[in-house]
Amino acid sequence: MIEPALKDEALLADIAAANRDDGNFRLWWLGQSGFLVQWRGQHLLLDPYLSDSLTRKYAATDKPHVRMTARAVDPAKFDFIDVITSSHNHTDHLDGETLGPLLRANQKAILVIAAANRKFVADRLQIDPSLPVGIEIGDATSIATSAGPIRIEAVPAKHDELGSEFVGYVVRFGPWTIYHSGDTLLYEGMAERLRGFKADVALLPINGQAPERRVPGNLNGPESARLAKAIGARTVIPCHYEMFEFNTADPREFVEECTNIGQPYNILRCGERWESGELPSVTRS
Repeated sequence: MIEPALKDEALLADIAAANRDDGNFRLWWLGQSGFLVQWRGQHLLLDPYLSDSLTRKYAATDKPHVRMTARAVDPAKFDFIDVITSSHNHTDHLDGETLGPLLRANQKAILVIAAANRKFVADRLQIDPSLPVGIEIGDATSIATSAGPIRIEAVPAKHDELGSEFVGYVVRFGPWTIYHSGDTLLYEGMAERLRGFKADVALLPINGQAPERRVPGNLNGPESARLAKAIGARTVIPCHYEMFEFNTADPREFVEECTNIGQPYNILRCGERWESGELPSVTRS
């Protein structure tokens, strides 16, 4: 079992210690596609999966979800969250055992989803269908916070197929922009659509596509490196690996391609902090 860089009380202490208003933002990889973003006292959770629900669900099947990395934190301990996203309905992105405790601990938190998934989300989480903020592809919501607005726009994601139920998110706050792709493959016009957002950070999957896994595919490491380069991301952080033994990837191919094409990148361990102050300077036209 891979141990997170920080977990439980140590992770919570690191988040609290990092919480300062110096103009930068911080993020922590929480495993799979989950990230915590901290900016000026506000906290945004992107697609968290913080349970063992899938391991239990598939334990007695021919597709066991054997966990590789220990859980970073009990979601009930995250009682300081302002915004939560779910990019689509697969359990590692919409987990009742994660989101239920989070919503109970953060009763004023805003849950952002793809509008097409509203009924499914409400049924899975046993919440009022009117509570989540649903956005259509190409539309955005602006969430007022004490630190200033957080703007979240839904962009297409191709999780084997393009459809309104699969999205990525472009998140803007202050001078910063993060692109979280959700689960996606490449699709026609993808780089051109994303380039205009001028992402500071791209959070991209690298587990690839393998029919024998019998799950929808994702970008592989070299594809994620090249997409980050094509959209002008100042750095790219890989995700969606080292969670389940049957559906993972070695990040070395991603690192090699980033190095070959001159794309800045950061590799994080689960539970590890990254800060925007580490971004390379860039000149954009």
